[in-house]
Amino acid sequence: MTPEMAPDALAHSAVMIVGAGRMGTALAAALRAEGIDVRGPLTHGQADAADDGALGIDADIVLLAVSDAAIADVAGRVQPGRLVGHLSGATTLAALAPHESFSLHPLLTVTGAGDSFAGAHAAIAGTTERALDGAQELAVTLGMAPITVDDADRAAYHAAASIASNFAVTIEGFAEELAETVGLDRRALTPLVRATIENWAQHGAEAALTGPIARGDNTTVQRQRAAVADALPHRLPLFDALVEATRELAAKAR
Repeated sequence: MTPEMAPDALAHSAVMIVGAGRMGTALAAALRAEGIDVRGPLTHGQADAADDGALGIDADIVLLAVSDAAIADVAGRVQPGRLVGHLSGATTLAALAPHESFSLHPLLTVTGAGDSFAGAHAAIAGTTERALDGAQELAVTLGMAPITVDDADRAAYHAAASIASNFAVTIEGFAEELAETVGLDRRALTPLVRATIENWAQHGAEAALTGPIARGDNTTVQRQRAAVADALPHRLPLFDALVEATRELAAKAR
């Protein structure tokens, strides 16, 4: 590869993917579909079997689709001179030292080969301009919109992603659990959830908020609290915390 990455450099590069889980498998398939020369994905065991400094000897770019805890160890096995990237949202580029390195974190959930990355955003960072260009070209090739996130902001960025994805599932799990106590299947709630998420996506949290707290109907909220206390008493602290946070949001919307 040249010192400065040309716009079509990825098309002339060999990319090795280390990690044969859902993300590594999906990336390998998506990049191959775009005509990229992909090696792997290698399993974690194959990576462990490589001598230090020997991994990626037949590649220009090495992408580590491994767990956060394994990134530094696997990076230490990569042949010097390669551009090395990881796919973690929370891990800084320090884990890839001393390689010229980048990070590429797709903001979506993948299940494996066949998944599309198109339309998602991807957080990128790089230790050099060439590395950052490489991350950007990978993102664009996969149909993603790259956004630069500095290492100092990575924890807050990843927390926002986790709240939007993981915590939303936790809350819907709470709703599902309570609905089951009155014989209501979660699928009956699905249109409501989809409409709410779409309203949030289009208008933001303050404008999307509806319901008794937004209306200031404290009597209804207290009845709901009593129902939770009766059916799922162990969930009462979660309900109370959500009510308090929602009241704060409603106050901002007024």
